[in-house]
Amino acid sequence: MELVIGRVAKSHGIRGELAVEIRTDDPDQRFAVGSVLHGRKPRERTLTSFTVEAAREHSGRLLLRLRGVDDRTAADALRGTLFVIDSADVPPSDDPDAFYDHELEGLAVRLADGTPIGTVNEVLHSAAGELLSVRPEGRESGEILIPFVTAIVPVVSVAEGYVEIDPPEGLLDPE
Repeated sequence: MELVIGRVAKSHGIRGELAVEIRTDDPDQRFAVGSVLHGRKPRERTLTSFTVEAAREHSGRLLLRLRGVDDRTAADALRGTLFVIDSADVPPSDDPDAFYDHELEGLAVRLADGTPIGTVNEVLHSAAGELLSVRPEGRESGEILIPFVTAIVPVVSVAEGYVEIDPPEGLLDPE
C-alpha cells in the first residue's frame, strides 16, 4: 500500500525549488540530501524517481531541490506530485497507543458487546484532532465520523482487526 509522505504545493523561485507539504512524521530522514523519492501525479500509477539535492525549511514548508529540476518551468510541471513510500517499508511504532493511518483503515468497528458498526474507511486529520471515517455496516455509502480519542475508542487491536468504541449518546444516530 502506498503512503503519501509529501505533496508538491508549488514552485519556489526561478531555480527549480519545490515547496512541499510534509505528510510524514520523519521528514529529516525521508527528504534527506541524497535520498531517492518516488513521486506520481494524483490519479496516475506511474512512479518517477527523484534524487534530493538540497532541502531546507521555509515558512512552514519544506523547500526541495531535485536533480534534473533546474528551472521554474520544470518545477511548475511537478505541482501536485505526491511523494510516496510503500507501507511495508515503515517500521512498526514503538508506542502501543500510536497507530499509522494505514493500520487503522479497514479495521472492523464494533461496540463492547460485539455489535458491528462498520469499517474504518479513512482517518481524517483536522485541527481539532483525528476522526475515523466509518462506512456503516451493510451500506455501500455514507459515513459515521468518530473522534479518535481514548474515551470513545478505548480498544484498538490491529492484530485482531477491530476497533471497539464506546460512543456517547447520539453519535451513531443519523439525525
